[in-house]
Amino acid sequence: MEHAALARVTHRQPAAHGQARAAAARTWPRLQTAFRHLSSWRLLSSAPETTTAVYGGGAKARPPQDHQPAAARRVTLATLRGKHRRGEPISMVTAYDYSSAVHVDSAGVDLILVGDSAAMVAHGHDNTLPISLDLMLQHCRAVVRGAPRPLVVGDLPFGSYESSPAQAVESAVRLMKEGGVDAVKMEGGTASRVSAAKAIVDAGIAVMGHVGLTPQAISVLGGFRAQGKTVDGALKVVEAALALQDAGCFAVVLECVPAPVAAAATAALQIPTIGIGAGPLCSGQVLVYHDLLGMFQSPDHSKVTPKFCKQFGDVGAVIGKALAEYREQVEARAFPDAEHTPYKISSADVDVFADALRNIGFDGAAAAAAAAAGKKEKIVGNGKPQDGDNINNGILSGSAGAAV
Repeated sequence: MEHAALARVTHRQPAAHGQARAAAARTWPRLQTAFRHLSSWRLLSSAPETTTAVYGGGAKARPPQDHQPAAARRVTLATLRGKHRRGEPISMVTAYDYSSAVHVDSAGVDLILVGDSAAMVAHGHDNTLPISLDLMLQHCRAVVRGAPRPLVVGDLPFGSYESSPAQAVESAVRLMKEGGVDAVKMEGGTASRVSAAKAIVDAGIAVMGHVGLTPQAISVLGGFRAQGKTVDGALKVVEAALALQDAGCFAVVLECVPAPVAAAATAALQIPTIGIGAGPLCSGQVLVYHDLLGMFQSPDHSKVTPKFCKQFGDVGAVIGKALAEYREQVEARAFPDAEHTPYKISSADVDVFADALRNIGFDGAAAAAAAAAGKKEKIVGNGKPQDGDNINNGILSGSAGAAV
């Protein structure tokens, strides 16, 4: 039966076959457009339903994205290798949630690091050690939903890979499968860390190494201290980077090392180096989102901003000013105004609504609804008239036509 049906399909009349081909040719461009749209979503379950009835208020205020690259293709390891081969600098920024990921994506940055620095900038800890793998997974999923174009790297947090290569592989697999990232990053260049990196690579997962200042090792390092400042220290940085390359890492972060040491490591390696506080001669650079935007430039938070960070914006001051203005307008009942009260109910429905409220004994609520709709009606409180003509229901007060 199945063979017969297949025969009927494959041996159509030439005319019918030609019509089918023509229909397919007309349909295919539309399908291509649809597939391109769908492929931009890493997680299809996150695609929103139609929300124009409620949302869309920010569209008119959104400026054109002149900085967005014309061809917003997905960044892959092949993309990075090509840039490295051509000597083109690689850009990388941390992100920890959906909104920051959207901003980094729209800026055309090559890589996003979902860093364990979230422990400090997102959760208020003094170092990166407290954050867990489960919490990192939540950050990864949020970032992936907001950044369809950059290559997303998830940090393996402290305690998730040190015990054994098997534990490292298990944690890396979770970041890939549950977090949706494209690669993982791990700190350290000791023999045990190199073995763990190799095991992860052998499991089919791309790994970014990290040497120099490794914040997860502050207990051993004695705090956040620059590395490679002596001959022995400098050689250890280069040797660790080479060992991670041999283990199969696709790139290595060099953090808080002198520029000559970073330059030497970059020249010695055949894979990209990503510098942070390591001078201009690395293959690329990475900064923490909050640091470069100046979100923590205040006496209370400046302690978490490193010396090497250039502040490319003063977003913290803008946020503080906006929040203070919002509070002032709320207290003055200047917000929301008519423009920002967009949802309407017809005058006839207000009358029916008010009558229904009166029928169940809520005269004050009925008067409030009528007054908010601009109707001429006396305001009462809780269904009971107040003394004299000065009546107040706790929300509205004054003469007819009062508004909230």
